[in-house]
Amino acid sequence: MEHKKLIEKRLKNYTQNNMGNLKEELKAKIIETLNLEDLTVEDIADGDALFGDGLALDSIDALELIVLMDKDYGIRLADPKEGRAIFTSIQTMADYIEANRTK
Repeated sequence: MEHKKLIEKRLKNYTQNNMGNLKEELKAKIIETLNLEDLTVEDIADGDALFGDGLALDSIDALELIVLMDKDYGIRLADPKEGRAIFTSIQTMADYIEANRTK
């Protein structure tokens, strides 16, 4: 029984580490793809809004994020309105990518 608990704990830690790595990767890719040269990965919190009051991204940036999702993670968004919920924050993007990635 203890062996099972140890495996579950290691799996949880592995998943949390991978999610953390994915979020850092997303931040770096967003900065690079959108030419946000005045920002660093550390400047973007996982829960910060990407549009509006947060990073103040616009509709052109949203299109770039759709391309990034397809190119880097194999995720095609058929409905741009779907992106509104997915692109709320780094956290929501990472959750969606983790659940739907093909790459």
